[in-house]
Amino acid sequence: MRWTSALAIYVLFWSFSVFLVLPFGVKTTREVGGEHVPGQAESAPHEFRSGRTAWRVTVVATVLFVLFQLNYHYGWISPQSVDLFDRGNMVTR
Repeated sequence: MRWTSALAIYVLFWSFSVFLVLPFGVKTTREVGGEHVPGQAESAPHEFRSGRTAWRVTVVATVLFVLFQLNYHYGWISPQSVDLFDRGNMVTR
């Protein structure tokens, strides 16, 4: 695999990992015991730490990318191994 392809795949893993990481560790103003700001959604986080979130996303994306690369190299899971309908043996006319 070319390094540019690997970089593009890592960026995809990183962007998808944002949605995996964002819900964890977030506390609302009500959970913290603070004052509710008028116009603010009740589910809004009390304090958002972008650096901590970026670090967590990077760790998750790197782990997933390493697993992807290992699978690419060793071929643990192939398209044939997840063929649930046995379409590989179909006869075409």
